[in-house]
Amino acid sequence: QAQLVESGGGLVKPEGSLRLSCTASGSIVRIIDMGWYRQAPGKQRELVATKNSGGATNYEDSVKGRFTISRANAKNTVYLQMNSLKPEDTAVYYCYSRLYTDYASWGDYWGQGTQVTVSS
Repeated sequence: QAQLVESGGGLVKPEGSLRLSCTASGSIVRIIDMGWYRQAPGKQRELVATKNSGGATNYEDSVKGRFTISRANAKNTVYLQMNSLKPEDTAVYYCYSRLYTDYASWGDYWGQGTQVTVSS
């Protein structure tokens, strides 16, 4: 079993910035994929950004050019740098990872979520 813990959410004004961090811990052999999803009130959870083990990234269209995902692999950590934040970015942000917990088994794991609120 593994655990993901996020931090860095909070209240920020429009055009402001936040950096989210997520660290995986527990029984981890190798992380295959890490990323971020978000869920706004009344909406489905959606992809924000992911980064796979080869370094390839994917971004939701509305955050392209504003958000940057990065990984510190040695620390089992993924970051989401969020710039030029808009009220529409307000949501609970969830860290996600697909990882090996031993050399034969992998699973999908989610963090508890961190609230990001963009408001003046």
